[in-house]
Amino acid sequence: MMTVEQPVGRAAEVFRVFLRLGLTSFGGPIAHIGYFRHEFVERRKWLDEQAYADLVALCQFLPGPASSQVGFSLGLMRAGYAGALAAWTGFTLPSAIVLVLFAYGASALSGPVGSGLVHGLKLVAVAIVAQAVWGMARTLCPDRTRASIAVLAALLILFSTSPVVQVGAILLGGLAGLVLCRAGQGGGATHFAVPVSRRVGLAALAAFSILLIGLPVLARLSGDGGIALFEAFYRSGALVFGGGHVVLPLLREAVVTPGWVNDSAFLTGYGAAQAVPGPLFTFAAYLGAVVGIAPHGVAGAIIGLLGIFLPGVLILLAALPFWDEFRKRAGAQAMMRGVNAAVVGILGAALYQPVWTSTVLGPRDFGIALVGFALLTVWRAPPLVVVVFSAIAGVLAASG
Repeated sequence: MMTVEQPVGRAAEVFRVFLRLGLTSFGGPIAHIGYFRHEFVERRKWLDEQAYADLVALCQFLPGPASSQVGFSLGLMRAGYAGALAAWTGFTLPSAIVLVLFAYGASALSGPVGSGLVHGLKLVAVAIVAQAVWGMARTLCPDRTRASIAVLAALLILFSTSPVVQVGAILLGGLAGLVLCRAGQGGGATHFAVPVSRRVGLAALAAFSILLIGLPVLARLSGDGGIALFEAFYRSGALVFGGGHVVLPLLREAVVTPGWVNDSAFLTGYGAAQAVPGPLFTFAAYLGAVVGIAPHGVAGAIIGLLGIFLPGVLILLAALPFWDEFRKRAGAQAMMRGVNAAVVGILGAALYQPVWTSTVLGPRDFGIALVGFALLTVWRAPPLVVVVFSAIAGVLAASG
C-alpha cells in the first residue's frame, strides 16, 4: 500500500527553483523532464532516480501536460500542497505573461515585415509538429500493430474533427491496446510514496468527473461567456493524452470551430508559443486573451490557464494514492500502449489539418518548414533557434 510522507521543504524554496526553470526551460515537455531530472535528482537530490522514473511514468500515463504534472508532483512531495501550487506558478507564469503580451501586440504587426513575421511563426508549427509526430511514432509505434492503430486514429480524425470522434479514437486505441498489445509487458516496479491520502484522491476524481460532465450543461443553460470559455479549455485539458503538441487539435476544435478565434490567429499564437520557455499549455493564455467572446484580454487568459491546467492537476491527485498498485497490472500497461498509438495518429492528422493546409502555401514555405524540421531532428537545434530562423525567413520571403 502506498504510504503518505510528510513534506520536507518550504513553498518559497520551491517557487524560486521553478521560477528559474520557467524562465530558462526551452524545448518542450521531453526537454523539461530532462531539466527536472538534472535539477532535482542530480543536483538537489530531492528524490532518487527510481522514484523520479516512477513519477514520470505516472504523468505520461495520465491526460494532461506531463511536464507540468511532474513539476506539480515534485513541489507536492517537497512542500505539500503549497509547494505544488508554488511549483506550478513559478513554472507557468513566465511563458503565460509573455504570450499574453504577444496577444496584445500581434495585431500591430502589419505590412510586409509584419505579415512575413507572422507567417514565419506559423511555419514554426509545421516543423515542430512534424518533429513531434516523427519522434512519437518512432517511440510509441515501433511495431505493425501500434502503427496500424495510429493510422486508423488519423483516418477517423481526418474525416471528422468532432470532439466526440477524437475521444472515440482514444477509447478505441485503448481497447485495441488491451486486446492486441499485451506482449512484452515489463514487471517489477519499486515502491512510490506521496503526501496525498486516498480520501483526497477520491475527492479529486469526483471533482474532475463532475466538472467534465457538468460544465457543458452549465454553459448551455447559463449562456455565460466566461463559463463557456472555461468549459472549452477544461475539456481540452481533460481529454488530451500525451500532453504538449497533442492538445493542438483539441484546442482548435474548442476555439476555432465555434468562431471565437480564426485559424490565422490560432497558428500565429502557436508559433509564438514555441519561442518561450515553460509548458506549451500556456498557449491557452494567448487564446483566452484573443477570443472573440467576453471575457477576453487578461481575464480570458486567466480563465484559459485555469481551465486547461485544472483537469490535469485533479486527475493527478486522483491517481497518486493508487498508482503504486495499478501501474503493475499488465492490462493497464497494454491499454496505454494502444492509447499512445492513437495519440500519434491524432497528432499526425493535426499536422495535415490545420497546420499544413493553412500554412504551407508554396515552395518557399515548404523550404522554410523543411529547414526548420532538419534543424530540430538532424542538428538537434533548440526550438528557439527554429523560431528565430523561421521568423527571419518569413520576413525575407515576404520582402523579396
